[in-house]
Amino acid sequence: MQQETTNILPNDFKVGIIGSGSWATAIAKMVMCNKTRLNWYVRNQKDIDLFSLTGSNPKYLTSVKFDSSKIFFSNDINEIVRQSDVLIFAIPSAFLKSAMQALTEDMSGKYVISAIKGLIPDENMIVGSWINKTLKVPIEHIGVISGPCHAEEVSLERLSYLTIACQNLQLAREYAQIINCSFIKTTISDDIYGTEFAAVLKNIMAIASGIFHGLGYGDNFQAVLISNAIQEMKRFVDTVHPISRDIKSSAYLGDLLVTCYSQFSRNRTFGAMLGKGYSVKAAQMEMLMVAEGYYAVKSIHEINQKYEVSMPITDCVYNIIYGKVSPIIECMLLTDQLR
Repeated sequence: MQQETTNILPNDFKVGIIGSGSWATAIAKMVMCNKTRLNWYVRNQKDIDLFSLTGSNPKYLTSVKFDSSKIFFSNDINEIVRQSDVLIFAIPSAFLKSAMQALTEDMSGKYVISAIKGLIPDENMIVGSWINKTLKVPIEHIGVISGPCHAEEVSLERLSYLTIACQNLQLAREYAQIINCSFIKTTISDDIYGTEFAAVLKNIMAIASGIFHGLGYGDNFQAVLISNAIQEMKRFVDTVHPISRDIKSSAYLGDLLVTCYSQFSRNRTFGAMLGKGYSVKAAQMEMLMVAEGYYAVKSIHEINQKYEVSMPITDCVYNIIYGKVSPIIECMLLTDQLR
């Protein structure tokens, strides 16, 4: 007789979302398929007022409709934390520290899911580790959402697959049920470090893909670039966190592919603008959303000074963005290293 599993999360647990961008909005859409109520931290009160009035995010994924009567909005992060058991963080990694400066509530008893695909700049830490160290959330309470999933396709309810990683697999299953719905299929993993680092690296690879596209390289070359990119990712994550993992699964290879090829990829778009001759500042000013890879490549470059993994694609992107080397010259040098 099979023993019944006891749930870890409390009965009728409350979910709060921290962030109000396109990815946060997409996650809210998933959550509302499973929960009757939602707490949502939105920084700007004017956005809250418009959201409550129209039933849609006034700035991102405006076509997604919500029943505002089922959402408790607040621009006070402490109020959202206080009223929630599970908190889903969906803020660009570069702004996470500043967003948490107003936080005074105790987080040590909370359950946290990171939907942030980036590193904490300057500290060069993956988000899960930073939440554990700074916010004192137990590492076994922290989950990570990864996998090939653009917010724009979630808004259209196009079938997508996500991986939820947590050191406690039972908690990973419960986290997965929060977002699992008719258009989102979920799998679980205990590789929180590998999935986070892979999510960071794929943004860097997507910038490279965009740069080459902007320079006029074709699909034949892109296939070679991405083949080398997944090998580079494997070398790095296996060195930083050496456990058994299948790099070909959707949390790693799948996320890399969609970020490098999709029309919705902001990192590829950013890279394409650099390849077409935009300066870094000009490309950033024209884009309405954050390209996480811009911050990530500096952090990974600094982290790799310790590990010395062979990372020619990452080095290429770093040299173009921070070394101000011409994309034409740097990309020509990289083509001689690819196989």
